Amino acid sequence: MSMMKSLARVAAGVMLAKGIGTMMQQQQQQGRAHSQQGRTNHSTGGGLLGELLGSRSGGAGGLGGGTLGGMAAGGGLGGMLGQVLGGRAANPGTGRPYGGQMGGASGGASGGLGGLIDSYARRAAQGRSGGTGMGGSNMGGAGGMLGGLLGGAAAGGMLGDLMRGRAQAGSQPDNDKSFGELFNQSLATQDEPEVAPTPEQNAVAGLMLRAMLQAAKSDGKIDDAEKQRLLSQIGDLDEDDRQFIRDQMAAPVDAQALARDVPAGLETQVYMMSLLAIDFDHEDEARYLRELAQALGLQRDAVNDVHEQVGVRNLD
Repeated sequence: MSMMKSLARVAAGVMLAKGIGTMMQQQQQQGRAHSQQGRTNHSTGGGLLGELLGSRSGGAGGLGGGTLGGMAAGGGLGGMLGQVLGGRAANPGTGRPYGGQMGGASGGASGGLGGLIDSYARRAAQGRSGGTGMGGSNMGGAGGMLGGLLGGAAAGGMLGDLMRGRAQAGSQPDNDKSFGELFNQSLATQDEPEVAPTPEQNAVAGLMLRAMLQAAKSDGKIDDAEKQRLLSQIGDLDEDDRQFIRDQMAAPVDAQALARDVPAGLETQVYMMSLLAIDFDHEDEARYLRELAQALGLQRDAVNDVHEQVGVRNLD
């Protein structure tokens, strides 16, 4: 079983347990307040979560008219969330959800959460190559578009440990898919991607899984209800993956340690995955994000761009 599937399951579970669950509650409360005041307009702030909450779905706005409005009524919330994040539902992202040769001039995923991840990886690769960009043929290979950014970082630290262990499970030496394409497939199906990841892609999935769980704990706790929602979403992962997740949930929150294990070119993606696990109801969460951004070397404009793409307010 690949770590890509584990990341997809945990991403949906954490977002249900933390950010999305809280945002849904806020949308409902704000919707009731607007109704009482005779107002019908409502803004979710756009971005990926705005699409999830219905601001771009052509509905009345807010929770009631959007994708999650239908999901909240029942019928597999976790699975539906995974489909939206994977670019398989109405509006999230543009173009083909999985990308490939039809995914745009630079290849890679072009919709959903994987599309955002690949987009940030393209920018990093272009910056490192002097703006020449990366063609589609360079985005698969041994590590996919993100795997190429690992460089020598995988020799030690968490990525090195994963490369010598869990990242080998369910992997193949080479493929022609980007990380975002495989991640979107796993998100949409809550299962293994159609193409087996490379060990490098699995290692990146493990790093992002760690980032989400660190952020989810940054308010000082994951309460019993959140744990139950998370564990119920994880489902049929094998024992090795479950133990990895338990270890990460038990590990102390340490933004500096996480940042030290992030290879050059993955800083923005790790921050974005962390942001998706935050519900912004506690100052400790905002403090953690500030510390993480600083440790990753992200400038304010880059951080604000991530918040805009995700659809949540900027840090003060």
